Amino acid sequence: MGLEHLKHKKCFELSDGQLQRVMIARALAQDTSIIILDEPTTHLDIYHKAYILKLLKTIAQKTRKAILFSTHEIELAIQLCDKMLILDTQKSTFGEPCQLIERGSFQNLFPEDLISFDATTGSFKVKK
Repeated sequence: MGLEHLKHKKCFELSDGQLQRVMIARALAQDTSIIILDEPTTHLDIYHKAYILKLLKTIAQKTRKAILFSTHEIELAIQLCDKMLILDTQKSTFGEPCQLIERGSFQNLFPEDLISFDATTGSFKVKK
């Protein structure tokens, strides 16, 4: 996990990104077959959000562990997750990101007068 240089630091001395990596390392040390994380990218800048999610994907592939996490980072999740569960008040859907895009599952997540989903790019656009 690349945390050796942090071993003598207290939790309050760590940045948000460092603390997230420490918590992921802690979960790995417990050696369970599944790791569940709640919003692992909260309070991180876009670089560190992408870093943490790519790290989780690498861990899942190398260790064959299932990693489940909740996130509001939908566009990053579309790019990096193997499968997604979209929780919506009307209908929840599950599947591979490309399948969910094909089904139009992202279209109605937000009010259409403000935000639209571009299925070609897999991203949300604010209407001007």
